[in-house]
Amino acid sequence: MLLKEASSSLTKSELAHLGAGEVGYIRKMKSDEVSRCFPEAPEIDPTLDLWALFAADGTPILLTDNRSSTFFKAAEDDLKTVSLH
Repeated sequence: MLLKEASSSLTKSELAHLGAGEVGYIRKMKSDEVSRCFPEAPEIDPTLDLWALFAADGTPILLTDNRSSTFFKAAEDDLKTVSLH
């Protein structure tokens, strides 16, 4: 019920900026997804496990092969982190 109330009282712009500067999300990525989110990244070995940190609005912040690095970067930027599966 609370979610329904919140979504009906937020404008699209407010919803788009929800968590901006406060929340980041961490996601495991496959190499074929990298060029879509990180167009400047070089070609990457498809066998590598990659981790990405994104701002709440989906802006890419960091791409790494070390999951811990995403948490360190989020802490450095004062972001609370959530993981997406």
